[in-house]
Order: sequence, then structure tokens, then C-alpha cells
Amino acid sequence: MTAPIKAGKRIGILTSGGDCAGLNAVIRAVVHRATGYGWQVLGIKEGTQGLLQRPVQYQTLDLGCVDGHMMRQGGTILGTTNRGDPFAYPMPDGTLKDRSDEIIGGYRELGLDALIGIGGDGSFAILHKLAQKGGFPMVGVPKTIDNDLGKTEVSVGYDTAVAVAVEALDRLQPTAASHHRVMVLEVMGRDAGHIALAAGIAGGADVILIPEIAYSIESIAAKIKDVRDSGRNFALVVVSEAVKTLEGTGVKKVLQGGEKRYGGIGDYIGEKIADATGAETRVTVLGHVQRGSMPSPRDRLIASAFGVHAVDLIAEGKFNRMVAWANRGVIDVPITEAIEHYSCVELDGALVKTARGLNISFGD
Repeated sequence: MTAPIKAGKRIGILTSGGDCAGLNAVIRAVVHRATGYGWQVLGIKEGTQGLLQRPVQYQTLDLGCVDGHMMRQGGTILGTTNRGDPFAYPMPDGTLKDRSDEIIGGYRELGLDALIGIGGDGSFAILHKLAQKGGFPMVGVPKTIDNDLGKTEVSVGYDTAVAVAVEALDRLQPTAASHHRVMVLEVMGRDAGHIALAAGIAGGADVILIPEIAYSIESIAAKIKDVRDSGRNFALVVVSEAVKTLEGTGVKKVLQGGEKRYGGIGDYIGEKIADATGAETRVTVLGHVQRGSMPSPRDRLIASAFGVHAVDLIAEGKFNRMVAWANRGVIDVPITEAIEHYSCVELDGALVKTARGLNISFGD
């Protein structure tokens, strides 16, 4: 344990990885709590990229910057990045360079006494490695719409992403009924099906497809037939973007620069359902709509609790830890444990049992 930081000190905060709703609420909470300790807060721009620039890109954050309006905003006022590993940074000539010392130098240039990083597992792995190499104190705040970080029951951004997906199902239901259609909704979920599962239950889906459970088109078609036989003229299908094809491959799109990202499994499933059932099928892909919304009340609450606890950890001299949610309260765990324990959907968990109890098909 490192000695607690006293009044008059300076802490930095950055957001890293993909954006999500609730990030600004974390920043707001950190500034409020840190001000109470008599500390100065510097917001680092564009994640670790801000520490890489010269001069270092940052802004001083005080209570005048973090009003109630900010808490309601989606995204992050600091900007973020989800590319450019500083230990293997892509250079213009195509080579990879270790630029970690430059980032550590940026941290020292700001005269920081500790760093709060808001991120997911990938961001935490990098930030923890930087902190260890640079010998500086760090605390992590978990955020990911996928809710797949270990050691925490919920991460910032997840609740809002589910709410957006449920609203989409609520809007798709009447148009599906009006046209006698099967509506397929593709939602985000990099490697875990938490969003699809929760949204599917709350949104009244008939079929939920998640990467943790293998499916067959025959099983899906049988479910849609049962729906028809019951007298209902439409069906709702939710599929996580990480679900694989019947051949076992993920469906990805190539983005500018050659990066590959999940996207397109909804169209694949929609075509298979249409062929197997003869039903008129339409596909909706939510994509980044799930990231950019105004944060839900629960995300604002979780974010605020996390931000306050992160600052308290610094005050207590407890570093290399991640704040987490468990048993209706905030705890903290070693960052290394949070990174090591990936949280996928538990096949015997309460939500899977709930879905099966509601006669929702997983296609298995």
C-alpha cells in the first residue's frame, strides 16, 4: 500500500476504449469528490493518446465544468480511443514501436500523483502495464456495454445499451404485427450475449441467440411455427453480433484501415429464417446507437458511485485496484483479477432460466 495522497495534490483522469453512456457521470463524480479533498483534477484528452502528444493534451476540471447537464450527456467530454497499443504502436511506415516511455513521460510532465482510468479489460491491461512500468499509482473504473468484465456485476454503459435495445424491440413489435413479419434485431456484444439476453427478455422476444449457446435453424423455425400456430402473426428475434454462422465463423466487416469488427450476423440469420419458414423477414442492426444515448438513471447512479469510490481509494493509498459493484454496493478488487476473469453469460444463471421459463427459444 502506498502512502495516501494529501491535500494540494493533482490527479489525472482519462477514458479509454469504446465510448458508452455514463462516462461523463464518472468524471463529474471524480471532480466533486476530489475537490472535497482539496485536489486538482486534470482530464487527459483522447485516452492515452493525450499523454503521447507534446504538449500533453489535457484540461483542468473544476466544479464549474461538471454541472448537471454534463451528467446527462452521452459519450465523453474528454474523448477516447480504442486503438494504438503504446507497447506496439503502429507507425506511418507500417512498423510497430514501443512508445510506453513517452506516455509515462507525459504523465510525469503533468506532475500527477495518481491516475484514474475508465475502461474495459483491454484498456486496463494496458494502463496497468504502464502503471507498473512507470511506477505511478492507478485506479480503474469499469465501463463496457458488453458487461463482460470480471469481478463486477455491472459496468458503466451496460444498462443504457440494454434500454436502447428494448426500446428498439418495442418499436419493432407493432410494425411486425402490422405486416405479419419476423423481425430480427442485431445488438452489440463483442464476445458475450448479456445485452441480447437482457433485452430479449425485457422486450418480449421469441428467440434470443447468444454466442454462449449453439443454435440450429431447425430449432428457430420450429419456434416460429409454434408462434404461428398459437395465432400470433409475427415474431421477434434478437441476435448478439458475436453469434457465429452454422459453419462456426464470426461475421465481420472490414473497416477503413483494415480493422475487422463484428457486424452482419443479423442479415445471415434473417436469410436463414426466411428460407426455412417462408416468413417475410426484416433485419435491424442497432450498432453504435447503443453507445451514444443519454445515460439511464441506473447508469448515472453506478457511474457516480464508482467515481466517488475511485477517489476514496486514492485518498486511502489503495492502488492498482478496480472499483466494482456487488451485492447492491461498491467494492474494489485487484485490477489483475478483473482482467483475468472474463464474464460471459452463465448457462445456469438466473436470466437464462428466466428466458426458458418464459418459453423463449435459444435455438438449441
